Amino acid sequence: MECTVSWTGGLNTRSGMGFVAETGSGHTLMMDGAPDTAKPENGGQNLAPRPLETVLAGTGGCTAYDVVLILKRGRHDVQGCTVKLSAERAEVDPKVFTKIHMQFTVTGKGIPASAVERAIAMSHEKYCSASIMLGKTAEITTGFDLIEA
Repeated sequence: MECTVSWTGGLNTRSGMGFVAETGSGHTLMMDGAPDTAKPENGGQNLAPRPLETVLAGTGGCTAYDVVLILKRGRHDVQGCTVKLSAERAEVDPKVFTKIHMQFTVTGKGIPASAVERAIAMSHEKYCSASIMLGKTAEITTGFDLIEA
């Protein structure tokens, strides 16, 4: 897996904290920093997600992918899956994630709660590389709501 990240403010302005990531699969992702009112040259322009927000989003995508795939392989009629992640970070550098809660909402027909619980557990214990990595510094908790379609 490869990715190239380039600063977008380097050529003309030498300011701002925008970056563009070009992934090995041929996609691009913009990232930017928060504005810094004390030192504007050190801050971003709030034009894109923060880099660490993309880590959290990627983790949500990784685990949601697993949950849907596991349920589909179990021949469950899954029709929707969302996961809302809320995270806390350390107060001092490096400001790693210390707590992450993932609240899943799974929609489908006749899906047993035990199947959803098992899919989430399998993702976090075996398949989701992102949440397993983040679990080295963060306490990860999960919950779910099951909605009958």
